[in-house]
Amino acid sequence: MLIDEALTEQIIGAAMEVHRQLGPGLMENVYQVCLAHELDLRGVRCQREKPLPIVYKGTQLDCGYRLDFLVEDKVVVELKAVEQLLPIHEAQLLTYLKISGCKVGLLINFNVPLLKRGIKRRVL
Repeated sequence: MLIDEALTEQIIGAAMEVHRQLGPGLMENVYQVCLAHELDLRGVRCQREKPLPIVYKGTQLDCGYRLDFLVEDKVVVELKAVEQLLPIHEAQLLTYLKISGCKVGLLINFNVPLLKRGIKRRVL
């Protein structure tokens, strides 16, 4: 678990840098592109908009789900740019964790004055 904690700290640090540079008030896709670039600058491997198929009764089905980020094949990162995080946002992250088989996820809301108040870390 220590590796996942160190990795989530790297992701959070990259997100804080993006927030420091851009501030709140932009659309989610802007933060997504910039966070991908920041992670790349830091040598952290990530996949953006990773398709997440559902296995239903033994058949893999593409239902259109996409992870905002899958970082180092271990951490699911879901980005938001909303007034406030709601329980449905956390439920979405937990569902993505279950479907993907990942144990650790971050929910990051960039539309806050202080980013640390917009970050939730969840472990299955």
